[in-house]
Amino acid sequence: MHCPFCNADDTKVIDSRLVAEGNQVRRRRECISCGERFTTFETAELVMPRVVKQGGTREPFDDNKLRSGMLRALERRPVSMEQTEAAISRISQKLRATGEREIASRAVGELVMQELRELDQVAFVRFASVYRSFQDISEFRKEIDRLQSADLQETGQS
Repeated sequence: MHCPFCNADDTKVIDSRLVAEGNQVRRRRECISCGERFTTFETAELVMPRVVKQGGTREPFDDNKLRSGMLRALERRPVSMEQTEAAISRISQKLRATGEREIASRAVGELVMQELRELDQVAFVRFASVYRSFQDISEFRKEIDRLQSADLQETGQS
């Protein structure tokens, strides 16, 4: 790290601490040449894949868009903000873990539906109805039937 005072390229770390809930390291440094001290902050550079929309356009992943879509589906449902933020974090983590530079918006939507299915089934159906462009009540009925049969299989009933 170059000294911001004398531009020497030899500095030493005299103290390191975790800050920002462990997502950042604060380092106190001292220049070997001039003796001045300064603080640096270090964070991991986490590259999220770009989202490829259905029309072929590409845009950076935006967790605020993800959050607003999920909150719209979860409106007036008994799901805490902590649960919602944890779901958003899991989705982001799964996207990062793919290692891909680009990901289809459809894949992001599927991850959202998986999380919503676990959080709240009403919110899941709300999101799915918009995401899958339900055209009539029969499509709602089919999705609800799929949910009910999945619940029965999970509980071991027939």
